[in-house]
Amino acid sequence: MCRSTLAFLAALLAGGTGVFAAVPTGKSVAWREEATRILEARRNDPPPVRRAVQQRSAHPWKRNIMTTVFWIGEAAARNNPVPNDKSSWDTRWVHNYGGYDNPDPDARRGYLPASFIPRQNPFYIALPYNDITRGGTKAEAAQVVPWFKDTFVRSGQSVLKGRWIAIHYRGRIAYAQWEDVGPFRTDHWEYVFGNERPSPNRNGGAGLDISPAVRDYLGMKTNDYVDWRFVEFAEVPVGPWALLGDNNCFIKYRRGISRDLAAADSVFSSSRAN
Repeated sequence: MCRSTLAFLAALLAGGTGVFAAVPTGKSVAWREEATRILEARRNDPPPVRRAVQQRSAHPWKRNIMTTVFWIGEAAARNNPVPNDKSSWDTRWVHNYGGYDNPDPDARRGYLPASFIPRQNPFYIALPYNDITRGGTKAEAAQVVPWFKDTFVRSGQSVLKGRWIAIHYRGRIAYAQWEDVGPFRTDHWEYVFGNERPSPNRNGGAGLDISPAVRDYLGMKTNDYVDWRFVEFAEVPVGPWALLGDNNCFIKYRRGISRDLAAADSVFSSSRAN
């Protein structure tokens, strides 16, 4: 779901017309310094493609959607009939996240739980559709999920998990990744990808669940109405949602840069040895 573009870096490492092509011996040091400068400059930047697509999105806003707060480790209750110790796509959600994502403001530090640093992105959401059932991909998913053809790998592997959305509330916009299914329904593609409204339910017809970090960034005090839409990763600006998580596209991108820096050093060392 990250869709990050490392083609530029791959071209550098592959040779050809890039700066890692055959380099005159006397210029090898300058070549290495310039290659490293380019890679280092991109380490903390979003992928270059973001600038080109920032203002054009194929995904419309869903307006005035009742939104509730949920959290990893939440126990089952009347308005939350399924406990959140695991997600629809992760049977060890609490473990993989790193602990209980306590929603109590007094138990949080900034946008994080005070007792640990999450191993996954604390900016997460749930929407009421799952593309997986009984270990396989649902038959209608190929027709209803807009990005299915671009992201499908195999039956049983979700094309929804990790997808980014933008959430607008009173002039403020947060970005988060889709990591669970709900509230209440798991089959409402007509709302998630179409024009239907969320179904009536015990939470006032809620159609979106947001994490405590999203709640706090938006300044929500209780359940309220928001606007939301899907966004491509290239549209997501750098913000607090870009800082943490093994599942976070920004972190994956930076790790890719680090690997390419190591590869650059290896190529440079080999060229010097020869």
